[in-house]
Amino acid sequence: MTPATGFYLHKKQPTKTQHDRRRILADLPFATDLMTACLLAGRPVSSATEIAANAIGGPLGQCLTWVSSQLRLGADPEPTWALLAQDPALGQLSRTMIRATQSGTPVADALTRLADDAREAARASAAAAARRVGVKAVAPLGLCFLPAFVLLGIIPVVAGLASAIVLP
Repeated sequence: MTPATGFYLHKKQPTKTQHDRRRILADLPFATDLMTACLLAGRPVSSATEIAANAIGGPLGQCLTWVSSQLRLGADPEPTWALLAQDPALGQLSRTMIRATQSGTPVADALTRLADDAREAARASAAAAARRVGVKAVAPLGLCFLPAFVLLGIIPVVAGLASAIVLP
């Protein structure tokens, strides 16, 4: 997948695109940690991006491979990273890299903050999903237990009361 493909402006997106975005969001903290380690070891951004892309694979690895090849060919980093900003899953990485390029701040520090933010977002998303599962589980349980309660709890009591009232 190149940055020019796979971006949709429609409300409803294909399942593959949704799966790719979820996978990118899951792989992003690890990829940024790898890039940070490479940068702290003295590798250039293009090399750090390529190493992370090869280690990660998948849709994020494909996008990072494309960026790495563009940077190695001498492309300007800002427009190269800006192409990834069109995808919501890669937007944060793109903006972080552009900001670091423009301001001259150490890229490793910016990527460390991005990895921490991505991990926190993943934790919050997992907690929200767990809360949704709890809410969705109530309806089937209610549908199963309510008829059983009525049959085993209410009907015998009503039948006992009715037999006591009818037979004086």
